[in-house]
Amino acid sequence: MSSGTTSIQSEIQSELILSPGQSGSAESNLVQDFIQETMALTKRLFIQLQRRPSSLIAGIIQPLMWLILFGALFQNAPKGLFGDSQNYAQFLGAGVIVFTAFAGALNAGLPVMFDREFGFLNRLLVAPLASRFSIVAASAIYIVVLSFIQAAAIVIMGAILGAGLPGIAGLSMIALIVLLLVLGVTGLSLGLTFALPGHIELIAVIFVTNLPLLFASTALAPLSFMPNWLQVIAMLNPLSYAIEPIRYLYLHGDWSWSSMVMVGPLGTVTFGRALLVLFGFATVCLLMIQPLLRRRFA
Repeated sequence: MSSGTTSIQSEIQSELILSPGQSGSAESNLVQDFIQETMALTKRLFIQLQRRPSSLIAGIIQPLMWLILFGALFQNAPKGLFGDSQNYAQFLGAGVIVFTAFAGALNAGLPVMFDREFGFLNRLLVAPLASRFSIVAASAIYIVVLSFIQAAAIVIMGAILGAGLPGIAGLSMIALIVLLLVLGVTGLSLGLTFALPGHIELIAVIFVTNLPLLFASTALAPLSFMPNWLQVIAMLNPLSYAIEPIRYLYLHGDWSWSSMVMVGPLGTVTFGRALLVLFGFATVCLLMIQPLLRRRFA
């Protein structure tokens, strides 16, 4: 392990050991300790990102290339072919935002997995932490921030390419949708991190999962383009429940909770119902990994 990484780990461990919960006070504030531990571990992740920014740069460039190249590929498509979208870049923007956030969240477990394999996680688990779930919270905060940065870059590029720009309320809803999706997928990724034996198996799951979920969603084409069996799968795919509300925000400034965002073989989906599905998805994923984390952190 490099000396730079070792110095980061030593600094973080010092911050954790000096947390207020270890001062001997019988009335230590557990919430304050948890926040301090989480911030210290989050700081470590951002220090690593600062020293190796290539992952963030690649994570911004790749979706922008998707947006530019796919937008150019279908720029001469007949108007109305992709629903109410004025051009394919406007249609594709929502899919790129969601898939980029999904892919980033699916990789959330890799830093924790490498910590497992290099032994740093064991050092954290024997440290006097107020709550070991600060390890999970730090990973979630880190991925959420990166997803917001990537989404902002995609929104700006989409506006440059003629996709338009939602209002303040629309942008706030996009942030909420991205947050719910990222929390759920991050929970799944962290669960896989502690369930699988090593990073090779985790990377294999990521590779196998990425593209099928992309093509089995409405990211690249509307439901009407798909055969019936694929429409059913797309309506069971949580990515579609994030893509369609964002796409609706781009096309309609007068959106409401009852606005119809998706119609398919399983029925109609309103804007509010799509958000409820995402909230339920995030909640179920985070609750599912609790027993596993308790066993691993015991």
